[in-house]
Amino acid sequence: MKSITMQKPFEEITQQIAGYDRAFIVGCGTCTTMTKTGGIDQVLAMKQQLQQLEKRVSGWTVIPTACDEMTEVALQDNSRAISDASFVLAMTCALGVHRMNLYIDRPVIPALNTLFIAVEESPGYFREACAQCGQCILGETAGVCPVTACHKGLVNGPCGGTNNGKCEVDKDQDCAWTIIYQRLKASNRLDLLYKYQPPRNFQAVLRPKSIRIE
Repeated sequence: MKSITMQKPFEEITQQIAGYDRAFIVGCGTCTTMTKTGGIDQVLAMKQQLQQLEKRVSGWTVIPTACDEMTEVALQDNSRAISDASFVLAMTCALGVHRMNLYIDRPVIPALNTLFIAVEESPGYFREACAQCGQCILGETAGVCPVTACHKGLVNGPCGGTNNGKCEVDKDQDCAWTIIYQRLKASNRLDLLYKYQPPRNFQAVLRPKSIRIE
């Protein structure tokens, strides 16, 4: 599973760092390296852009995995350069931004937007697999999540717009409910299509989400 990110418009980044003059840049060697939004090449390109804005870059690093315990170690290893910076520019997912804020007293400013959690189906192609909604119905839908795979997010489907197995919203997209039908038919479980799924209960998992495993 990978966090899929996209770089913010540089104008937005510029606005966020307007009051600071010295930067330390952090990338991630896992997800944002794979999506080419926060690997070494992107960090160095960002360094150049900041210098063109007459910002001084005190240093940079690409943490192997910016959302786990390696973050603290990497920040400690770069503590001198970070202390010489007035802000840290995070080219990581939102989890990396959250993690860095636990360990340093400098503003951590995200350079990326975190879009979704995905699986890599083929080299370079990532598909959202789970919305982490807390109300999993994969047992009734043959392992296909209609919340993420259906453009309309229908948990009782299909709609009336499917055409030759394609979605009416995006004709290049396979209809999720057609796939669900085919899989259920192959396993002699078409009766599950008649099972009514009640409206989503958005209190099933309260925010902020947390859990304690004993």
